[in-house]
Amino acid sequence: MAKTANIPGKLVPQGGYSAFVPAPLPPALDWTPRLIRVLSDADRLIGRLAGEGGRLLNPHVLMRPFVRREAVLSSKIEGTQATLGELLAAEAGAVVARSPEDLREVGNYVVALEHGIARLGKIPICVRLVRELHAKLMTGVRGQQAAPGQFRKTQNWIGKPGSTIQTASFIPPPPGEVEPCLAAWERFLHESNLPPLVTIALAHYQFEAIHPFRDGNGRVGRLLITLFLIERKILPTPLLYLSAFFESSRRDYYDNLRAVSERADWHEWIEYFLLGVARMSEDALSRATRINDVVVQWRKKSAGEPNALRIIELLSANPFITATGAARRLSIAFTTAQRAIQRLEQKRVVRRTTDARRNRVYCAQALLDILEEPAQLKPISSV
Repeated sequence: MAKTANIPGKLVPQGGYSAFVPAPLPPALDWTPRLIRVLSDADRLIGRLAGEGGRLLNPHVLMRPFVRREAVLSSKIEGTQATLGELLAAEAGAVVARSPEDLREVGNYVVALEHGIARLGKIPICVRLVRELHAKLMTGVRGQQAAPGQFRKTQNWIGKPGSTIQTASFIPPPPGEVEPCLAAWERFLHESNLPPLVTIALAHYQFEAIHPFRDGNGRVGRLLITLFLIERKILPTPLLYLSAFFESSRRDYYDNLRAVSERADWHEWIEYFLLGVARMSEDALSRATRINDVVVQWRKKSAGEPNALRIIELLSANPFITATGAARRLSIAFTTAQRAIQRLEQKRVVRRTTDARRNRVYCAQALLDILEEPAQLKPISSV
């Protein structure tokens, strides 16, 4: 695949403003010792996550709360305030104070990601899948005017709240350029012979620069990172997510994206992205290992109690549980489920979250604490 010159794109006058049309990928890259080292570190650490994470007890169950954690963090970047505990509790059947709209927006992210993973067995990452993801993400939530699954027909722009197109910090391609730009983006994904992590770093920038939808572009762009890692078999399950890294270094994230558009500073962007992969691989492996260790201890405590062991597996997927939900999921009687949960309560595996006499909700707090713990990330400037 031929490399383009190191020109990020062109400004197209539109009458009162100029829109940016990114050049086709890939750019010409200078493989400096620093870039090679950062890529090597990211490859090593994500490989360790893939290997050791895959050997954990039931990693396919463990991925479920990780998916929801990413949904919360990715939605937080866009201003949605729901917490992971609120989402998990609501899914378990608890009544939570958070607005239904916030919970629906986060829930849609989960639906979109799970849809994308299921679709990868049938189609590759492509423009068609991008539209499907957006439709799942934006249906039934605030921003319905964003036309779920439809590329924008009007000009959009990026800037501070209240900014106009004349004061915008970035103006993506005109509507008529969106589909040609995405066709070139798809072609690059399918033909790139660059290292996979560099490929997705470049593709993420390009997608955000195209900004093909009226709303939801950031969330779709972050979904595509995870799906790419699964499609390329870099990870066996979706344990790695970059939203926590992007959120913790939000200014660096936007500054590095803008630096590509303004002065073709590809290396800073790629190094930043690879640093995120390395740090979040370490974070995910630490979290997954600690959750696994806690679950192993609980299983030892409940050896010989089959219903309690089955409920512990449910807790691995969602730390919140009700007797009604456990009975339904395990196809056992309500009283059987309630007795098993009470035994786990006596062993301090779970605790009641309310004093209600009916529809009691229980929480495995040790697991929730690990999932909600903020990522331990150094400031980018310290690197």
